[in-house]
Amino acid sequence: MSVNKRKRTRGVTFETVREIAQTLPGAEESTSYGTPAFKVKKKLFARQHQDGESLVIGVDFDERDEMMKAAPEKFYITDHYLNYPWMLVRMSKVNRDELRDLLMGSWRRVIGKRKS
Repeated sequence: MSVNKRKRTRGVTFETVREIAQTLPGAEESTSYGTPAFKVKKKLFARQHQDGESLVIGVDFDERDEMMKAAPEKFYITDHYLNYPWMLVRMSKVNRDELRDLLMGSWRRVIGKRKS
């Protein structure tokens, strides 16, 4: 195995979320429901769930359903989120690249909806 090969280590922390979110244009660290969060133009795109182990991320309903069916060990919702376009991500089950894609997707959902 080449030393240049990327490690496929699973599991990220909220510090990893912070590192990635801060690279997104206009992203600001904030709070939501008493937990650390990231917003763009005052709109939430990610926050730490109160369980401390999951990340709340914005996602379209169809995409959410597909992701939860494909990887229920990573993606889930509670009854609270049934009617809202949000999904819970088990931070211990995703890698940095997956997290980056999830954060970018949620960030794009927010900036794409802004009409200024």
